[in-house]
Amino acid sequence: MVHETIDGTYRQTNLPNESPEYLAKREELRLAEIDLLNTRERVAALRRALPKGATIQDYEFLEGPTSLDDGDAPTKTVRLSELFTTLDRALVIYHFMYGKKQTTACPMCTAWIDGYNGVAPHIAQNVDFAIVAAADPATLRAHARNRGWDKLRLLSAGDSTFKYDLGSEDHEGHQDSTISVFTRDSDGTLRHFYSGHPRLAEDIKERGIDELIPVWNMLDLTPQGRGKWYASLEYGVKVQGAQAARG
Repeated sequence: MVHETIDGTYRQTNLPNESPEYLAKREELRLAEIDLLNTRERVAALRRALPKGATIQDYEFLEGPTSLDDGDAPTKTVRLSELFTTLDRALVIYHFMYGKKQTTACPMCTAWIDGYNGVAPHIAQNVDFAIVAAADPATLRAHARNRGWDKLRLLSAGDSTFKYDLGSEDHEGHQDSTISVFTRDSDGTLRHFYSGHPRLAEDIKERGIDELIPVWNMLDLTPQGRGKWYASLEYGVKVQGAQAARG
């Protein structure tokens, strides 16, 4: 019965006791999900079709040893151009809200990067990927070590204007989460291709890069929805407390 159209409804389960009202609303939802899929595809196509972006300088970053187990020194200078492994690959950089005015690691950014660490081997099949923070290498690596980020390239923006130029930092050093994509021409010219920020408009301040984290999408599947969920750096105590309350 599942994946068959029965009485005008494309069935999602083999449960025999779903009410006509439920089936009708589930079918309405299915059609809306198809519309959303098509919209996502249209948006992705518009993004891919962007013309060549602005040329950019070959920014310098600071990087510690490859393995977090090898301490935090020595550090080396790495240029943006050196983050590209081949000519035909894009470079994706997540701007981590940590450092300067952001004296505590952003919990939401941390949740996103937790996920990136898990899927990093998959991402690496198609694109080059790195995390850039305003924090100095030792501070960034200490947080990464605590989170177990052992599959990510972690860079400090150092004294460069990288984060300011890409809109993830203001003149005072306040940080914002941002995702940026870069390309490299055959002659080595570096270009900015795309950046996305949480703020899409004056009245949309936090939803612009929701698709970068699956947690909200998972919560949106439930009757309660995403509610007021916000990531935490201290889940251990909170999860135990929630279990005790249920007990």
